[in-house]
Amino acid sequence: SHEARHSERKELDRVVNTNRLWGKIVENNQTVETLADVIGINRSTFYRKISGKGQGFTVREASEIVRALNLTPTEAVSIFFDLTVA
Repeated sequence: SHEARHSERKELDRVVNTNRLWGKIVENNQTVETLADVIGINRSTFYRKISGKGQGFTVREASEIVRALNLTPTEAVSIFFDLTVA
């Protein structure tokens, strides 16, 4: 349902560790542009999501980022579910 997706998105928005995500993007020689293209969202939307100025990443988008950056499960959890930044 729309409400379920909305609350799911909010949950991710609250707990994304953007510093770690930026670090992994750089470490993997990726750019926001290529990552946005890979996960199928507009580049400016990606910038808003990573900067916390818009809605957070959806679970699908987070999963795509994990795959694109070849993150280990531990890295993925530390970036997308880091409760210490909540």
